[in-house]
Amino acid sequence: MTALENLTDREKEVLKYVVEHFISSANPIGSRSVSRQTDLHLSSATIRNVMCDLEEMDLLGAPHTSAGRVPTDKGYRYYVDVLMEHERLSSLDEKSIKDRLEEANITIVEKENLYAETSKILGKVARLLAVVSEPSISKGIFEKLEFVKLSSNKILVVLNILSGIIKTVILEVDSDISKQQLDTLASSFNEKFHGLALNQIRELYPANHSEFRRRESGVLNKLISSFDKITAEEEKGNKIFVGGTGDVILQPEFENPKNFKDIIELAENRNLVIHIFQNNVKTDNDMIITIGSENDDEKLKNYSVVTTSYNIGEVKGNIGVIGPKRMNYARMVSLLKFTSKLINEISGH
Repeated sequence: MTALENLTDREKEVLKYVVEHFISSANPIGSRSVSRQTDLHLSSATIRNVMCDLEEMDLLGAPHTSAGRVPTDKGYRYYVDVLMEHERLSSLDEKSIKDRLEEANITIVEKENLYAETSKILGKVARLLAVVSEPSISKGIFEKLEFVKLSSNKILVVLNILSGIIKTVILEVDSDISKQQLDTLASSFNEKFHGLALNQIRELYPANHSEFRRRESGVLNKLISSFDKITAEEEKGNKIFVGGTGDVILQPEFENPKNFKDIIELAENRNLVIHIFQNNVKTDNDMIITIGSENDDEKLKNYSVVTTSYNIGEVKGNIGVIGPKRMNYARMVSLLKFTSKLINEISGH
């Protein structure tokens, strides 16, 4: 962005106005409107010259059907990086999100439904596609496990992750094992592996295998295999939830049948959504915005993606929105920050 560092205050003000006007109205804007509706006190001819300069810098573009100007991908990027001001969520939005999430957490036993509900709420408030992933528990810190005997060949394993997350796994075993043997095995396993991440336990277990009695080791082998299954499910994105399809299609961009078809296909393209999350979220709590041509995938060239992560103790999940480049970036940043903080608070109870 070195070439753009010398933008004058006048150029910045005009660019900011054009971007924010287009975000709110979806209509290109001409120099006369900018002259009338800003505090620059400049003639439309002067504004026209400024807009021409911005167009030469590839910050503004002109749609074929209009004499007005719209932001380019580069214009949006400059706006997001330099000109965008913080926008606080309305108290009504905050209350609506908080009430619905708390209600979902109280009434639904399965935590995954909390994340599914979050994607629906976020999609409705943002009027964009909203994506929420379950926390990645393979990196969660193991606290303890309990074995519950269901039948002679079925054992329920209750895994307690340090952040208050509980995962259950059913193991099928070849021979009957007594409750006392299971309790002894659980106690030994807890003592050995408490405080390690699940993926670390998978790596360390073979070296510790001989410490466990041979008869019960079959149970532990299957338990460690179930850790592999949990990790594989996370890598495949089996626990990703998409909401807001019915809301994003109300945006003006999707009155065009081709655009409408594209956004529906995008919402249903699970592999692409997983790919976005794997590539966009690098470190905890970063807010990452990719705009149009900055997105790797061709299917995303007409869209912007805003992603961040939420933390439940040591465990991390992802949350984000996908929509037209003409989105209210400041509001989306505030919305995602608020929602990720709320998930952390609710899930931590």
